[in-house]
Amino acid sequence: MGIIEIIALALLGVLILLFFYYVPFLLWLSAKVTGVHISLLQLFLMRIRKVPPHTIVACMIEAHKADLKEVTRDGLEAHYLAGGHIESVTHALVSASKANIDLTFKMATAIDLAGRDVFEAVQMSVNPKVIDTPPVTAVAIDGIQLIAKARVTVRANIKQLVGGAGEETVLARVGEGIVSSIGSALSHKSVLENPDTISKVVLKKGLDAGTAFEILSIDIADIDIGKNIGAQLQMDQAEADKNIAQAKAEERRAMAVALEQEMKAKTQEQRAKVIEAEAEVPKAIAEAFRSGNLGIMDYYRIKNIEADTSMRESIAKPTTSKKSEIIGEKKKK
Repeated sequence: MGIIEIIALALLGVLILLFFYYVPFLLWLSAKVTGVHISLLQLFLMRIRKVPPHTIVACMIEAHKADLKEVTRDGLEAHYLAGGHIESVTHALVSASKANIDLTFKMATAIDLAGRDVFEAVQMSVNPKVIDTPPVTAVAIDGIQLIAKARVTVRANIKQLVGGAGEETVLARVGEGIVSSIGSALSHKSVLENPDTISKVVLKKGLDAGTAFEILSIDIADIDIGKNIGAQLQMDQAEADKNIAQAKAEERRAMAVALEQEMKAKTQEQRAKVIEAEAEVPKAIAEAFRSGNLGIMDYYRIKNIEADTSMRESIAKPTTSKKSEIIGEKKKK
């Protein structure tokens, strides 16, 4: 066999592979056998449009076997080109059909394009999911802190999957309901005795409104006693009142010290004025002598009056020894 014949056989093999790649005859035959009507031309055009024929045909066969007439080739191709997951959508439609869940192809594709796993949502509608909430801290009216953990059983709401809030919103609302329920309890003991009251109060609030889930039950898994927040607040308030009182007392003391200093300054000023006035007396006497308004006898009379006044003051004020004698006599009596 010559080189030309080998090249010709290689080219023939490549052409055969290209033909069966762009015209998947065996895939068309498999579709025909299962009852799915699709032409070789459509399979060829799928290759041109960069749509995987094997995936499209497999989904059509699965939908046909489940008697889903609304699943068409055009719909699957359009959803694939839009970036959707056609296999997940097909599985979800089949599961919903078997479980008697009202799910249309349009709704399923919308849920898938919204970024949610539509097949997981259908499974959650059949088998509800249990979500454990993080520890929720709340304080009863008596001031005792309680730490509660809850288990929320939810089921996917197919009609609310597009535009509905997710698990985070459900957990936040449940936590808010637990805090409100515990906060309205008069005593923490009543909450510990009947934790189911929390579930009843929270369920009545309709926390699943506007979410992609339907809350089936809320079960309180555990409740722990925390700190005595009421006593702590009272201690903090007492400490704050004490600091305020100390600050006011310090302010009054500072004002008293300032007033005392001011009075001392005024007293010293008055004393200085008295001393200054007393210093003017000799000058005035001298001036009276020079002017003839005061005689020598008048001067001696003034001195006698001063001496007499000083003697009377000394008699009126007893000395220390006399004071002790007077106190001793009073004690004896």
